[in-house]
Amino acid sequence: MSEQDPLSAGDAEQLARRLECHPAYRILRRLPERSGYAEPDGRALARGAVVDTETTGLNLETDAIIEFAMVVFEYCRESGQVFRILEIFDQLEDPGVPIPPASTAVHGITDDMVAGKKIDDERVAELVQGLDLVIAHNARFDRPFLEERLPVFRTLPWACSLHQVGWSSESMPSAKLEYLAYRMGFFYDAHRAQTDCLALLELLQTPLPVSGRLALACLLEKAQDRDFRVYAVKAPYDSKDLLKARTYRWDPERRCWHRTLSGDMMPDEIAWLKAHVYGGRPASLDFEAMDALCRFSMRVGKIFSREI
Repeated sequence: MSEQDPLSAGDAEQLARRLECHPAYRILRRLPERSGYAEPDGRALARGAVVDTETTGLNLETDAIIEFAMVVFEYCRESGQVFRILEIFDQLEDPGVPIPPASTAVHGITDDMVAGKKIDDERVAELVQGLDLVIAHNARFDRPFLEERLPVFRTLPWACSLHQVGWSSESMPSAKLEYLAYRMGFFYDAHRAQTDCLALLELLQTPLPVSGRLALACLLEKAQDRDFRVYAVKAPYDSKDLLKARTYRWDPERRCWHRTLSGDMMPDEIAWLKAHVYGGRPASLDFEAMDALCRFSMRVGKIFSREI
């Protein structure tokens, strides 16, 4: 083979396998094109969708979606194994205003690309029928934008692969999608909605480096939990530094400090509040219960109070 002859795919893979056996090298492969990960084996399967949006900016009140992508797939609820990819949907939309240059610099979408384009609402509604779960990598961003533009997403359960997998316990110092892909051995052309969706699905089907579990299995487990936001109502002013140190955040509308925890952590948190914030005195706390139907949205969960 001359220096000018391109490597065949087989030759390149042989070289890659030899190199990855050497401790001085780490091999990255391009995100593969797939129609699925396994063939159905007769068991009952659920339907999920990975979604991603590109927008004119970060402000829900003033910015708009300019690209929406969704990859619909079937999976096993118990193992997290994905089987067939059922549909890949990707459409652009004209926001009616110029796309800021700073946004175009991130995703590469220009005014000319979206001119006259519109997301097909009816087709989206068809595709989400029967979905058991919607997954986004940072659902706190994508969910509010999608629920504003496509209200059908308000009725669906959501999960967030950024916050609900436990990447730090898997020896991942960052949970950014590009970094996670790199650590899992593949790369892709980031910041376009469809490619980001396919990269996320690939990531969710990769065994994690510490537990060895599929990332999707960990996500499904966490998505079933309920979280509770505790509001330290009428907490003494001089306890603010204690609360801040315990990662409480100030809510200017309710005018109190709050923190969100899983249900199994609440008894210890209530005991801490009573001992360290309220000095052992009786107090009333407000709680907000959040599950997959409202978590990561702008909507409020079920509010209730409890005397401690």
